[in-house]
Amino acid sequence: MKHSQHTELIHNHMAIPWHHLCKEENPPITEAALPEKASIIGRTGLMLLSCGTGAWRVRSSMNTLARTMGITCTADVGLVSIEYTCIDKTETFSQSLCLTTTGVNTAKLSELENFVLDFPAKHASKTSKHLHKFLDHIEQRPGHYTPPALGLASAVACCAFTFLLGGGPLEMLCAFFGAGIGNWLRATLTKKGFTLLLCVASSVALACMGYAALLKGLELAFHVSSAHQAGYICAMLFIIPGFPFITSGIDLAKLDMRSGLERLAYSLIIVIVAALVAWGMALLLHLKPSDFLPLGLSNTTMLLLRLAASFCGVFGFSIMFNSPYKLATLAGVIGAIANTLRLELVDLASCPPSIAAFAGALTAGMLASLSKGKIGYSRISITVPAIVIMVPGLYLYRATYNMGVVSLSSGAYWMTEAMLIILALPLGLIFARILTDRTFRHSI
Repeated sequence: MKHSQHTELIHNHMAIPWHHLCKEENPPITEAALPEKASIIGRTGLMLLSCGTGAWRVRSSMNTLARTMGITCTADVGLVSIEYTCIDKTETFSQSLCLTTTGVNTAKLSELENFVLDFPAKHASKTSKHLHKFLDHIEQRPGHYTPPALGLASAVACCAFTFLLGGGPLEMLCAFFGAGIGNWLRATLTKKGFTLLLCVASSVALACMGYAALLKGLELAFHVSSAHQAGYICAMLFIIPGFPFITSGIDLAKLDMRSGLERLAYSLIIVIVAALVAWGMALLLHLKPSDFLPLGLSNTTMLLLRLAASFCGVFGFSIMFNSPYKLATLAGVIGAIANTLRLELVDLASCPPSIAAFAGALTAGMLASLSKGKIGYSRISITVPAIVIMVPGLYLYRATYNMGVVSLSSGAYWMTEAMLIILALPLGLIFARILTDRTFRHSI
């Protein structure tokens, strides 16, 4: 028997026929059978989980829907799966739901949170068929940005990141090019459904090659010094999994151990694979993570440029998370204030980097809480992009590189510095949340 040259892929995760769960009589959801109520609750929770939000927010949203429907819901939430039980007097209904993959989509997250907030007043009288159609509309909405646009956002973010780490115009230019083509490739592969590790490895490799190729071209054409190779690390920093890193800390703080540990493991997988690929490319291309050349700028000039670069970096990362321009601009303003404060504390007050990171994250969290009610976007959609730029991707890579060349003392130093900052960032957001959110500060 001849087989077709292009065999159709069989999905390992079968699609759930949500509309088949709706009965013909179609009463309002508050009067529907328990399985229909549970299908709306479970699907909403799963869609929220697919947007990258943490277990506490997913469970809180499911509870809001359940209370409106007059039932009780208890849920165990992981990184890509939810096991939950709905209880209506003496009847119970349990389901296990799973995603094919995870990601970040702040625009869809905001739509879903508005759906949950508006549910008692606007949606409780609708039938399960109408509600599933409404959720279909949210789920099937395409992203705001194409792969080239996401590549440009990454280029802007990593270019700004390069300056904030001490790089000059040449390093910024090469990082702009490398990050742009790297994230364009990642977005293209992700859109076509390729697996996580392939997307990470190929995009990091292309980003490093893009940086090295442009720098080599500048060396040949304009006799630029090879000392500018230090910025090649910045070209791959678009891969840093800031959202799961931060939400893992928040989940662990609320004792959602399963979700917190799974998110942390997911983040570490990405970081380790990216660092190992970048290390391999560095050996292949003869690149070394050396220090940047001094820029020689005054304190005032540095302060103003840091504000501008921080805004551009956070704006770019926010666009990569599919944020609309209004949300990305707000996150950029908050990130500019918080990140510049962090850097100035290190430079002018000789503050340890981890303490400065805590102060920066706390500031971002407080500012996001103050602005949340005025703009209609979720807090996490503002805070995480605002502090992703503080995640020490450079430190993590240097740790991996030094361990790879068996310089264990240097590797341990950079790893320790990175871990302290990574621990400080979610702690800053957690304490900001405790201070400003009454529902979060209690364990009930």
